[in-house]
Amino acid sequence: MTNDVRKGVFFVLLLSLIFVAYTYMVKPVNADIVEQRQMAQLRLEKLAQLGQLAESKNATFAAKYLNEQIEILGTAITFFESKLPPKSKIHEVLEQVVIIAQKQGLKPKTIRTLKKKSHDGDYIEQSLKMGLEGDFDAFYSFLLELEKLPRIIKIRELKITRAKQNTSNKQDGLIAADLIVSIFFQGS
Repeated sequence: MTNDVRKGVFFVLLLSLIFVAYTYMVKPVNADIVEQRQMAQLRLEKLAQLGQLAESKNATFAAKYLNEQIEILGTAITFFESKLPPKSKIHEVLEQVVIIAQKQGLKPKTIRTLKKKSHDGDYIEQSLKMGLEGDFDAFYSFLLELEKLPRIIKIRELKITRAKQNTSNKQDGLIAADLIVSIFFQGS
């Protein structure tokens, strides 16, 4: 065999090897890659659909949760509004505070109302400046009775000092208390 024939045979073998490799190796792998890409695309579309479904379920759950929270807050608002007497009953509540102090055996030194404060028209705060004298236990009982009132009451300031005593009356435990009590009422 001559060199040219060898080269020709080698060239034909090489071409047939390339054809066989392309037909049985490259072409199936390319087809498999295309199929895998299509499957991946289908999975991504399915995942997107599931994500939208999950979002709508989350939105439904969130709406239900918000409705429950609105009901709870509505109940709380109703409760606190029941603790706020109408503006027309200011004098009754102030009278109750004074009666409680006297019932506990405290001597009122001073009792005066301070300026009303309106808070956005929702509620009114009426402050009462009181000066009381008496036994510490009686003052403590007074505070406990204030706490039991069916109203929202806040003690803004409290100053307790030992009461000035007469030389004839040296009773231990006497105090002088100066306090500002805020009582809240319904607004307009």
